[in-house]
Amino acid sequence: MIDLKQLQKDFENISKKLKRKGVDEALLAELKAKFEELKVAKTNFETLQAAQNAMSKEFGIYKREGKDISELKARVDENKVKIAEALEIQRQKQEELEKIAMAIPNIPDDDVPDGEDEDDNVEIKRVLTPPTFDFTPKEHWELAEQNGWIDFERGVKLATSRFSVAFGMGAKLERALINFMLDFNAKRGFGEVSVPEIVNRRALEGTGQLPKFEDDLYKIEGAELYLIPTAEVPLTNLYQDEILKAEELPKKMTAHTSCFREEAGAAGRDTRGMIRQHQFHKVELVTIAKPEESDAIFDEMVACASDMLTALELPHRLVTLCTGDLGFSAAKTVDLEVWLPGQNTYREISSVSNTRDFQARRAKIRYKDGKKNTLVHTLNGSSLAVGRTMVAIMENFQKEDGTIEIPKVLHPYLGMS
Repeated sequence: MIDLKQLQKDFENISKKLKRKGVDEALLAELKAKFEELKVAKTNFETLQAAQNAMSKEFGIYKREGKDISELKARVDENKVKIAEALEIQRQKQEELEKIAMAIPNIPDDDVPDGEDEDDNVEIKRVLTPPTFDFTPKEHWELAEQNGWIDFERGVKLATSRFSVAFGMGAKLERALINFMLDFNAKRGFGEVSVPEIVNRRALEGTGQLPKFEDDLYKIEGAELYLIPTAEVPLTNLYQDEILKAEELPKKMTAHTSCFREEAGAAGRDTRGMIRQHQFHKVELVTIAKPEESDAIFDEMVACASDMLTALELPHRLVTLCTGDLGFSAAKTVDLEVWLPGQNTYREISSVSNTRDFQARRAKIRYKDGKKNTLVHTLNGSSLAVGRTMVAIMENFQKEDGTIEIPKVLHPYLGMS
C-alpha cells in the first residue's frame, strides 16, 4: 500500500506519479475526498475529547467548592455518548480510506519510462546471438509432441484446456531444470525454502494480489484459502507482522513451487502449447532488504536470472517495463525475454521487480533501525518459469529431424556424460 501520510502531505505530486501508471482521476478524487472526511471526523472527535477534559477539571472545582454536580454529570454523560459515536465515525472513515488505498498501485520510480503497453518497453541489452537454421524451425508444441515429451490432449482429459502432462525425457528435463535453478541460486546466496502452495487471504493482500486480482486466482470453495499464483506470496509473507533485526537483513530466498492462475492471457494468443498454462512450475527469488540496499540487490537479482539463461546457452534480452506495463505492486521491473526461433521473437521468461516498501506496508514487515522500526523493501523475480525454459530449450536446440539437444550444463542432472 502506498504511504497515505506521504500522499496526504504531497497529494498533487504523488497523484501525478500515480497517473503515469494509469490510475483514474476519479479514483484519486475519491481518495482526496476521503482524506477530508477523515480530517473532519478526527477534528470532531478531538473537539469532543477536549470538552470532556475541560468538564473533568470542572468536577474537581465543583467538589472543592461544594457545588451541585448533577447538571455537570449529565453533560459529561451526554458528551461520552457523542465521543463514542465520533470515534466510530472516525474508525469508519479510516476504513473507507484504506479500502480505496488498497486498490491504488505502487508509485513508479522516476526513471521508469512512460508508456501504455509492452510496445513501449525499453530494451537494455541483448545477451547471446540467436541461432540460425538451414531449415524452418518448428514451434515447441510440435517438437514436444513429436518427441513424446509433452501430451496436451491428456492434460485436457485430466483437467481442462491449458493443462499438460510431461512424459519421459520431458518430465526428467523439468526436474533437472528445477534442481539446476535451485543450485544456481544457492551459489548466489539465495537460501532454499519449501513453502505451502495454499495461502490465506491476508497473505495475498500483503503482496498485492488481493483485492484487485481475485478473478485471476483459484479459490478453495468454503474457505478463505487460495492456490498460490507465485512463490512470491508465501516467501514474502513469511515475515508478515514481524519486526526483524537489522543484522538479519538482507534475507535472500529461493523456492520451487507449482503456480496456479485462472487467467489465460489475451484472447486468441498462446492457445497452443506451454507458454500460458493454468498450472506451471516456477523457481522464484525473493529478497527482504534494508531500503538503502534494495537497488544493488535488484541489479544482483536481474544478473542472477540473466546469468542462468546464459549458462543454459539461451539467447535473451533485458527490457525495462514502461509505466503502462508495470505490475500493480512494482515500482520498477526488468523483464528477461528469451529468444524463441519457432515464433521468431523474444518472449518473457523472467520478471524481476523492486516493490520498495509497498508490500511491506501492507504485510507490516519492519526491521529495528536503531531505536525506530522501519519498513523493509521487498524484491521478487522469476528464476525461471520452468515450462517456458523448456520451450526455449526445445526451440533453440532443435535439429532438422525434430530431435533436441540438451544444454551441457544440464547433463549432470540427467546422468548424461
